[in-house]
Amino acid sequence: MDHDDVVPTSDTTPGTASGTGSRTAPGAGTPSGGAGAPGGPYGELLDRLAAGLPPEALLTDPDVTVAYGRDMASFCDAGTPAVVVVPRTVEQVQHVMRTATALRVPVVPQGARTGLSGAANAADGWIVLSLTKMDRILEISPVDRIAVVEPGVVNAALARAVAAHGLTYPPDPSSWESCTIGGNIGTASGGLCCVKYGVTAEYVLGLDVVLADGRLLTTGRRTAKGVAGYDLTRLFVGSEGTLGIVVKAVLALRPKPPERLVLAAEFPSATAACEAVCAIMASGHTPSLLELMDRTTIRAVNALGNMGLPETTEALLLAAFDTPDPAADLAAVGELCAAAGATEIVPADTAAESELLLQARRSALPALESLKPATMIDDVCVPRSRLGAMMEGTAAIAEKYGLTIGVCAHAGDGNTHPVVCFDHHDPDETRRARESFDAIMALGLELGGTITGEHGVGVLKKEWLARELGPVGVELQQGIKRTFDPLGILNPGKLF
Repeated sequence: MDHDDVVPTSDTTPGTASGTGSRTAPGAGTPSGGAGAPGGPYGELLDRLAAGLPPEALLTDPDVTVAYGRDMASFCDAGTPAVVVVPRTVEQVQHVMRTATALRVPVVPQGARTGLSGAANAADGWIVLSLTKMDRILEISPVDRIAVVEPGVVNAALARAVAAHGLTYPPDPSSWESCTIGGNIGTASGGLCCVKYGVTAEYVLGLDVVLADGRLLTTGRRTAKGVAGYDLTRLFVGSEGTLGIVVKAVLALRPKPPERLVLAAEFPSATAACEAVCAIMASGHTPSLLELMDRTTIRAVNALGNMGLPETTEALLLAAFDTPDPAADLAAVGELCAAAGATEIVPADTAAESELLLQARRSALPALESLKPATMIDDVCVPRSRLGAMMEGTAAIAEKYGLTIGVCAHAGDGNTHPVVCFDHHDPDETRRARESFDAIMALGLELGGTITGEHGVGVLKKEWLARELGPVGVELQQGIKRTFDPLGILNPGKLF
């Protein structure tokens, strides 16, 4: 999932997704041989790929390949790839990249396509490299507390496998039942439990990566610590497939924690709820989860699932602890919430009750998606101390543009997810939705935050990435891109 202006070619090279404004490698979308080659417009490309791949690894029916053209992001152009390759081995991935290099054809690495930034989007004539069939858990070591996996392993499948050994893999994106480890690595995913356990980058110890020219690079380690050379492993995490194709990962595991208990606190305003968040974190508590939903989200959740949440409240805060004495921690947090103005505090007594409370948070996104035909999901992270200002500012933006914008947040991280709900059949409402999205990102930067805490940049936010990094930062990152991908064939048009 990657980059663009790394090859001095025409800005209108065929195969570039409409409207992306990016430049791609020579021949992008028109592999050598062109329309007159045997077998149709992509004859030579398909022939070369077929020479090193089993027939079942090549998908060429346009009715099938079009489905691989994009991820779940709105406002991101996409096309129909020339071919979808579904490899099962490292050698097959290497063959694809050698072929792509020889013919100068762009390649888009994909996982489960649950991303929200357009990072997995293809353009006409590109190769999509779907890694979902490379789905083996190669090793689980309770002694070393590591798992070695292929990129297509589903997050939830890994969690269940390591649980059998008394271990846990903490990163848990909301799409954990379907998203893949490779996709999590590509976008440096977060999740509900990041406030205590951290994000994907903190659990990736080593990688095997197929480079643009087909060479295999091994980075990192299997040991508990190591500082040999530059940290190339961290460089690949969050690179959105622009630097190489991850084909194996060594992941750190932790001992499985005790069952968690959850507390729900109702507040008369989002500001009061954010004051409680600040008090909880300043007091030294380490909840395993600290989530916030605004009034719009609460009402949407009730409408979708009849959850029975209090619609009179302006904000609902969920706090969880998986400590040896979670009830005592919840009681202490409850006191802090009361001091911040909570009108109702409900601690769960059992794990089952806790899961019922958490189900409301997990259903927030589908609930908001049900309000309008389309949504744009923002991902702005601010310092915890500015969370209240971010919530207030987002509400003001919703009012200014006359839109429904619900906010759910990983409050313990300051990571907000404003969801802009709109009718994409209405041109004026669509315009206002896009403008409100940009206004929210601008607000995040003004508050000292970042344009993305866990969803990545992709196509959707690359203009904003340049604003956040500044010209020197962009220049250096583009230089790294050129080093790893001198022909610009790895996921062109992403990030920059």
